[in-house]
Amino acid sequence: MSFSPQLVNLGNYLAGEFDNREQALGEPIWFVHLRLWQRPVDLFSDDSITLFAEQANIVNLDRPYRQRILRLMPSPDSETGLYVQYYMPKNPSALIGAGRHPELLKTLTVQQLELLPGCVLSVSQQTVAPNSYQFTASPLPNTCCTFSYLGNTVQVSLGFAVTETELHTYDKGIDQETGKATWGAIVGPYRYTKREQY
Repeated sequence: MSFSPQLVNLGNYLAGEFDNREQALGEPIWFVHLRLWQRPVDLFSDDSITLFAEQANIVNLDRPYRQRILRLMPSPDSETGLYVQYYMPKNPSALIGAGRHPELLKTLTVQQLELLPGCVLSVSQQTVAPNSYQFTASPLPNTCCTFSYLGNTVQVSLGFAVTETELHTYDKGIDQETGKATWGAIVGPYRYTKREQY
């Protein structure tokens, strides 16, 4: 299947190795220095571009965490819209380090993923210069992104904005009783710069 230019651009912009060095140096109280890998994987390839993502503190690159799958798809509700469906590996520990060592992803199958039904983002596109765009991804109305982790139900709020060279992430953990953010992009987005294109 041929993909729309918008979907191809979104996939290209999100695929790569990123870090937030400048932000971490400028605001060390609020932001730790993170490395983020988003690697294309050959899953759902008849209608989607799929990425494996994980991140690590720069001082513990050998202990990455937050393994997840982003499936970038055409929106079923419009001809030009896009959306992102999140999945979680059923066995995240089997994929630890796959950001740096993509050979670990070669055996990954759809059956090893858990669909996260409420973890869906709607993506809008804005032209910022000729052949240059910003994609902004926001939660769908009336959805709640939750999943089980280590026997607990975790609620998160997801979102991002991406250009060819920058990625801002708005992901944060939510306390289900108070609705308040408890970790992540509490005082603003994590501002990543792309260091390598995948």
